[in-house]
Amino acid sequence: MINFKPVIRVIGLLITIIGAFMLLSIGFSWYYQSGDAWALMISGFICISAGVPAWLLIRKDAARNIKKREGYLIVAMGWLSMVIFSALPYLISGVIPGIPDAIFESVSGMTTTGASVLTDIESVPEGILFWRSLTQWIGGMGIIVLTVAIFPLLGIGGIELFVAEAPGPTSDKLHPRIRETAKRLWLIYVSLTGILVVILYLLGMNFFDAFNHGLTTMATGGFSTKNASMAHFDQPSIQYVIVFFMFLAGTNYTVLYYTLKRRFSNVWHSDEFRAYLYIVLAATLIVTARVYSVTNHSLEQSFRDSIFQIVSLITTTGFVSADYTAWSSGLTMFFFIILFVGACAGSTSGGIKIIRHLVFLRNSFYEFKRILHPRAIVPLKVNQKTVRGKVITHIIIFLLLYLSLFLFGSIVLSVMGYDFMTSVGAVATSLGNVGPGIGAVGPVDNFAWLSNGAKLFLSFLMLLGRLELFTILVLFTPYFWKTN
Repeated sequence: MINFKPVIRVIGLLITIIGAFMLLSIGFSWYYQSGDAWALMISGFICISAGVPAWLLIRKDAARNIKKREGYLIVAMGWLSMVIFSALPYLISGVIPGIPDAIFESVSGMTTTGASVLTDIESVPEGILFWRSLTQWIGGMGIIVLTVAIFPLLGIGGIELFVAEAPGPTSDKLHPRIRETAKRLWLIYVSLTGILVVILYLLGMNFFDAFNHGLTTMATGGFSTKNASMAHFDQPSIQYVIVFFMFLAGTNYTVLYYTLKRRFSNVWHSDEFRAYLYIVLAATLIVTARVYSVTNHSLEQSFRDSIFQIVSLITTTGFVSADYTAWSSGLTMFFFIILFVGACAGSTSGGIKIIRHLVFLRNSFYEFKRILHPRAIVPLKVNQKTVRGKVITHIIIFLLLYLSLFLFGSIVLSVMGYDFMTSVGAVATSLGNVGPGIGAVGPVDNFAWLSNGAKLFLSFLMLLGRLELFTILVLFTPYFWKTN
């Protein structure tokens, strides 16, 4: 029997926190006199009024018995609740009057996808604009806790690849207690965000733009305060700083922790981090050479545009400094493939994650050896530790599910009447939580013109991708609801 008390209690707490963050956004409304303070205030009070009773009325001791089923419900229903309540400021202010559009923008924010239905971002009131960026920062912070503290306990997620005998980000855990681990990673997340905001301000951004882009960069979200995204800030120093912090945000937070502790041997022993670095460097060299040959840009401009787009898409941030679909059809396909890569597990990025690709490719290569030597024991190792067969099976199933969902989603959008490039681009970028895609949802387009049905369907895919597929899909199985 599922114990719904802890589910209701945690959801109430999450909604209350969302409401508190809404009230914090009012400061920008008052400062800029943007006229949206009342919408944020009403939305915040609605959240607090709904969340506090659910949180307080259920006793803490009655909500302690959390098992796997309750854990899945807390994650899935908690994120769904946050998405619904996060849409209130858009609806009440009238910035996004339609419910499907408001839900889409809210889901895109909380899942740090960065796809948008807003056609004129610069006309949006500052309070709502800040709330929009804040949803991504909240979502980024939330995914750290999920991947480090919750997912391993549920037996899911890319972070489990670092598990030996005990749950945690690595077998050499940051701290033996999950709560302390989460605190340390939150501190890194908040500190890096603050440092980036200061740097962007010193480089010439006004405080509002610096604050917003600091939030959405570290969350690998990609929401911008400008219609042209980062192309608006055509200043090399700003764009290179954003590239650097996007790369950091896509790095496993355990690796960042070891870096701060100057335990560089632990950093370099991370197979995923090395692969992440090599992929970025190799892709940058390839794309830079091609961009330089097909455009009249200088070598520096070609390099900057190339590395910006590559890091932005691999980390699933989704910032845009150039239209990569205008360079060549070959590069368009190259960037489409990048939508399926993802950065590191245990980071704020979305997508498949490099560690899964590593394990799958290594296991596939070793399979040839097993065929030639059927009696030989050929262990697969990551970070010099043997990966259990259960984890390998989990990864293969995840990849098959991911591919199946991509194909199914592409067919659904095609049946809705969208062309092939737009269908595959929209589904790939939504499922991978990237933001820009290809076709009519490319880097210079948005999702406003899609039908309400398509927006709601893509919103569902964003949630699926962000919560590692299994968290939501397991709720649709009969096994989950059986009492024994």
